[in-house]
Amino acid sequence: IFSAHPQLIVKEFAAQMGLKPNILIAELMRMNVFATINDKIDFKTARGLAEKHGFHLEMERKPVEPPKPPPPPKPKKVAAEAEERPDELLPRPPVVTFMGHVDHGKTSLLDYIRKSKVAAGEAGGITQHIGAYMVTYNDKEITFIDTPGHAAFTQMRARGANLTDIVVLVVSAEEGVKPQTLEALDHARAAKVAIMVAINKIDLPGANVQRVMGELQKIGLQPEEYGGQTICCPVSAVTGAGVDHLLEMILLQAEIMELKAAPKKRAEGFVVEAKLEPGKGPVATVLVKSGTLKVGDAMVCGDYWGRIKALTNDRGVNVRTAGPSHAVQCLGLTAVPEAGARFEIVESDRVARSISEERLAARRLGQLQQTRRGVTLDDLLHKTDAGQAHELAVVLKCDVQGSVEAIRQSLAGIKSDKVTLNIVHAGVGNINTNDVLLAQASRAIIIGFHVAADEGVAKAAKREGVEIRFYNIIYELIDEVRMAMAGLLEPIVRENTIGQLEVKQIFELSKKGTVAGCIVRSGRITSKSRVRVRRQGEVVFQGALLSLKRFQNDAAEVREGQECGVRIENFSAFQPGDIIEAYEVQRIAQQL
Repeated sequence: IFSAHPQLIVKEFAAQMGLKPNILIAELMRMNVFATINDKIDFKTARGLAEKHGFHLEMERKPVEPPKPPPPPKPKKVAAEAEERPDELLPRPPVVTFMGHVDHGKTSLLDYIRKSKVAAGEAGGITQHIGAYMVTYNDKEITFIDTPGHAAFTQMRARGANLTDIVVLVVSAEEGVKPQTLEALDHARAAKVAIMVAINKIDLPGANVQRVMGELQKIGLQPEEYGGQTICCPVSAVTGAGVDHLLEMILLQAEIMELKAAPKKRAEGFVVEAKLEPGKGPVATVLVKSGTLKVGDAMVCGDYWGRIKALTNDRGVNVRTAGPSHAVQCLGLTAVPEAGARFEIVESDRVARSISEERLAARRLGQLQQTRRGVTLDDLLHKTDAGQAHELAVVLKCDVQGSVEAIRQSLAGIKSDKVTLNIVHAGVGNINTNDVLLAQASRAIIIGFHVAADEGVAKAAKREGVEIRFYNIIYELIDEVRMAMAGLLEPIVRENTIGQLEVKQIFELSKKGTVAGCIVRSGRITSKSRVRVRRQGEVVFQGALLSLKRFQNDAAEVREGQECGVRIENFSAFQPGDIIEAYEVQRIAQQL
C-alpha cells in the first residue's frame, strides 16, 4: 500500500486493506488510540496495523520534476545554522562590563587599562556613549564594554542582547556601597552573569578596604577573604596598583567559565552602539559572539541590512576580519540600527534585503496593532501553564529604606515550596523609566509603596507592557503578592468515580446511532458525567456522555438499581457485559 500523506483517514485506510472501518477502530482502541471513522492516524500507527493484516505500508514517492526558478526568498528570520560541533569550538576572550555608582572610577579604571584618555575628552568626565575595547594581558585578550549607565545595560538585555560574560562592580574604597551600587548589582544579578568586585581609589587617605568588604557581605557578595566566592580586587586607577591582579582574576574567571565559540561559521553577534557619521553614513560598533566577520559579508542587523565595506578596531586600524568576542566598527549598513540589535551574516545581498523588508513590514504592522505586552498581576492570578517557571519577579520601590526592609521581610515570610518570590530590585524613591526597563527585561511587575511615578513613566510602562501597582497599606500589598504567587500554581485535578453501569443490551437506532441499555449497579450517573468504558478490566474508551435517557425521556440523573439508555460521544462499539464508569472531574485551587 502506498500513501501520499504522513497521516491517513481511518475510513480510506480500511478501504485500501478491504476491511470494515469498525474493525480498525476496535484495533486502534486496543492500542489506546481513540479515533472515529473520519479521524486521521499517524503513519507509524498505520504501518503497524497494515503489518498485522499482511500489508506493507510505504510513503509514495513523487516523480522528480525539473527544478523551477526559485521565487525571491522572503524569510522572516535567518534560518538557524547547524548546531556547533564540539570539535569546532575554540576558547574565546571574555567580554567584561564595568558597572557601579557614579564617580567611583569606572571609566578611569578602564582608561588606565587601555592606556588612552577616554574620560578626558568627555563632558564632565562622564561617559556619554557605549564603547567596546580590547586589551591584551599575558598574551590573552579581554574585551571591555563601558556603558553610560544601568539603563543602557538593561535596555540592551531587554532586546535579547546578552553581551556580557563578566560584570566588574566598581566600588569606591572611600565611599563604600552606594544606592547605585545596589542598583548595578540587581541589574547584574538579573542578567545572570558572573560578578566580580573592583574596590577602587585605595590610594585615597580615607580608603578602608575591610569596611567595604563588610558592606559587600551585607548585600550578598561574600568576598573570598571571608570564605565566600566573590573575587574582590583592591585597585587604584591613579597609581595602577592592583590592576594587574584584577586582569589576572578576570582571565582566571574566564578560564573557569570555559568560554568557547566556533570561529569558522558565519558570524553573529550584537550591536554595542550605532550612530550616523558625516561622510561615513551609518556606523555600528558590533561585538562578534561566534563565527568570523569579514569585509564583503552580507549582513542583516536588526531590521536593516548592508554589505560590509570596512571594519575598524578600537585603535582606529582597518582590519579584514574579526573573530569571536572581538569588537569592531562596521560600515555599509543602510540605516542606523538600535543598540542591542542582533546581527547575522547571510549568503547574499538579495537574501539580506528580503529579510530586512519583511522585518520592517512586521515592525510597522506591530506598531499599528500595539501587540507588545509584558506581564500583569491579573495574568499571574490566572496563570496555570505547566511549562512556565513558578517564579514571581518583583521590582519594589518605597518611600524610605525602613519601608523597603519591612516589606522585604514580610514578603520573605510568604513561605512556599512551590513558588519562589524573586525581588529583582528594591530601592528608595519614585518609580523611574529605568525601573520599567528592568521590569520588562525580567518579566516582573513593579510595586510602589507610598511613592509616585516620575514624568514619562506611565507612557514607558504602557509601551513596554509593564504593570505598576501602588499601595499605601502594607497588608494589602502582601495579600495581593500572596494571591499572585498562588495564581502561578496549577489547580489539582481529581477524578471522583460516582457510579458504575453494566451494559445489558445494544440498540441500533437508524438516526441516533447506537444506544447501550444499562442498569446502574452502584452509585449514580448524571447527564454531565464523564464516562469510561471498561471491557474485561481494560479501558477501551474514555470521553463525554452524549445523552442519558430513562425510558423515552431525557434524565438528569439515574440512581442505583434503575435502568437507562446511554449514548457516548464518538463511541458506538458497545458489547453486552461492558462496564461504564461515571466520574466527575474536580479542580482544586492549590495553596502556597
